[in-house]
Amino acid sequence: MKKKAYLGIDIGSISTKGVIISEENEFLAECYLWTEGNPMQATKNVLCRLKEQFDDAGYRIVASGTTGSARKLVGSMIGAQVVKNEITAHAVGTTTLHPDVRTILEIGGQDSKIICVENGVAVDYAMNTLCAAGTGAFLSSQAHRLGVAVEEFGEIALRAKKAAPIAARCTVFAESDLVHKLQVGCPKEEIIAGLCKAVAGNYLNNVAKGKKIAAPVVFQGGVSKNAGVVRMFEEELGMPVLVDERGHLMGAFGIAVLAGEQQEDAGFSFDVADMEFRTREIICGKCANHCEIICVYRESRLIDSWGNRCDNGAVS
Repeated sequence: MKKKAYLGIDIGSISTKGVIISEENEFLAECYLWTEGNPMQATKNVLCRLKEQFDDAGYRIVASGTTGSARKLVGSMIGAQVVKNEITAHAVGTTTLHPDVRTILEIGGQDSKIICVENGVAVDYAMNTLCAAGTGAFLSSQAHRLGVAVEEFGEIALRAKKAAPIAARCTVFAESDLVHKLQVGCPKEEIIAGLCKAVAGNYLNNVAKGKKIAAPVVFQGGVSKNAGVVRMFEEELGMPVLVDERGHLMGAFGIAVLAGEQQEDAGFSFDVADMEFRTREIICGKCANHCEIICVYRESRLIDSWGNRCDNGAVS
């Protein structure tokens, strides 16, 4: 008899992550790919990669879940039993692997968040989705300007004797400051260390402002792979900052854990990756709301819709 497995997909604006876990929360398959502005195709690509790793002879996927900015769309695609926001997914994933965590720091490609945990439950949080300053996209653009691969930022920052002061509260000001530092001959490693310090400072002064940061602290998201930013967080906070090796998959892991809590055996088929999906936006004119209704079609058949604020806009 095959063992039960659970699928979780985290669809963000920059990257799409997928995992398959066992009943014991062991990773059976994992994948991290760029979304490239097409969450449906990115999901198909992730499913294909997961299928290559998955032991379908020993396990069977019985439930699935989605999280991230395109969670409703992808949830409709794969027939997910659980669709939750990123705060819930990250909190569940992190507390499952690190039961004693008190603070979760997360910096992704275009947004960042902080989650405060007490007794394994998220009790407070904040998100920043309005400004790119201090995110992965910000660091990537500065790396391009400096002619350095962003993957090398952390190692270079750790070699610097000191961090050059960079005003990173705004992307425009940061770039102006960076150019000035280059023009006056400031060493490149000190500028990079300064950018890492600015990212940590910008996060703590904006996203985490007013929040109680208690240890243990876990740092997640793509930027957590930057050792320079990790070092700056530890210096600013005066406490150790743990980076999980699978921190970039924590949202997908968390939603897979939640899928595992479902009692029903809903099943799942990788055939979804070979199906044709499309979306259509309809403006309902049946009342003054003029709702924008999103319709999802699989092989030309309507499978889901949302966006209506009254029964007049119900689509069937």
